[in-house]
Amino acid sequence: MPDELRDEESYLAARAEQFAARMESEGVSRKKLLQLVGGALPLLVGGNRLAAAGPAAAQTSPGPPIRKPLPPEWFVPFGTNAETRWDSLAEVGYEVPNDRFFVRNHTATPMIDPDTWRLRVFGGGLKLRPGSGDSVEFSLRDLKRLRSKKLTAFIECAGNGRSFFASQQGTPASGTQWALGAVGVAEWRGVPLSDVLDRARITKDAVDVLPQGLDSNVLSGGVDMGKVRRPLPVAKALDDVLLAYEMNGAPLPPDHGFPVRLVVPGWVGIASIKWLGQIEVSTQPLFSPWNTTSYRMFGPDYPTDSPPLTNQPVKSALELARGAVLPLGRRTTLTGRAWSGSAPIRRVEVSTDRGATWAEAKIYGGNRPGAWTRWRFKFEPSKPGPSEIWTRATDEDGRTQPPSVSFNTFGYLYSAVVRHPIDVH
Repeated sequence: MPDELRDEESYLAARAEQFAARMESEGVSRKKLLQLVGGALPLLVGGNRLAAAGPAAAQTSPGPPIRKPLPPEWFVPFGTNAETRWDSLAEVGYEVPNDRFFVRNHTATPMIDPDTWRLRVFGGGLKLRPGSGDSVEFSLRDLKRLRSKKLTAFIECAGNGRSFFASQQGTPASGTQWALGAVGVAEWRGVPLSDVLDRARITKDAVDVLPQGLDSNVLSGGVDMGKVRRPLPVAKALDDVLLAYEMNGAPLPPDHGFPVRLVVPGWVGIASIKWLGQIEVSTQPLFSPWNTTSYRMFGPDYPTDSPPLTNQPVKSALELARGAVLPLGRRTTLTGRAWSGSAPIRRVEVSTDRGATWAEAKIYGGNRPGAWTRWRFKFEPSKPGPSEIWTRATDEDGRTQPPSVSFNTFGYLYSAVVRHPIDVH
């Protein structure tokens, strides 16, 4: 086993042990924890692999991990993932077209038959308290008969910007080395999750829901983590979460969750489960690897009981290739986008002298909560040679991008000002 995988497995084992110990201190036995997790913490029991409840396997066909074309002028590929190039968005409207939207896969894109697909909703948080063998099922046709809603929102990987921990702060973090292109805004259409839970007769004492995808089981360090699943508190599930079956006016593409996915506005992308197959509803907290041993902040500046990640921080990006050549003494219009998981953007500022001074950019177009805003800034380079352009955004809640952020082991939520290199001549 490579050293980096061995180190990661040891780290995850230690974190799983700490999590189990904390839960025991709060009165949850290890046996009960494993029942709740349904195989989410196999490291705790020496690699035992407990099967999580789930529907029949998705109908798949052999193929590449990402199904759509990945032209190099639009994407930077990372194995099962593909990052959108920001310079390719300069002439694109508010929403990112489906063929240019970034891809984040834990395994490979499954091909699912929409005619046989079913969403299974089950658990003790439903009336009559059906067990895991009983469920309320919805076909795609059933969902489309319910009231539909449109939602313009971003999806963003929690690791977006991870590469800057190394390149700007000298503290490399493991995982896909995204720049800032693991984010995209689309217009989603589907059914409010609250409507589906109401039809399944959710109870007033329900606490958590656990959506689960139909892609293949995830293997990490030789351990089967089961299918991708991430709990949501009922309060969020009943608020603004969407069961989406359309993206930008078309059926969801396979790489983006066909036939149905979750869209959880403002939250880290792992919450927006793709290829949705089942939802467990529980009257007690639910756990999986994606809210226990990962998608939490681990590091010297964070407590061991740091909560699962939720809202994305404030960020901004420049629609320009890194290292782009700009003409000396000629006015150039710089463009970009800024977003926050908590509130609309209040202002965007640009520095062309490495942070010595800042000038406000002009915001234009939409500025929606849970989505982003576009901005432009006129710049006339006066000195030849290498330089940098810095951008920072502030949202309506007063959050501003800082000069740097505290390191965390998995490189989540990088929100510091990004130093964008250019060359002037």
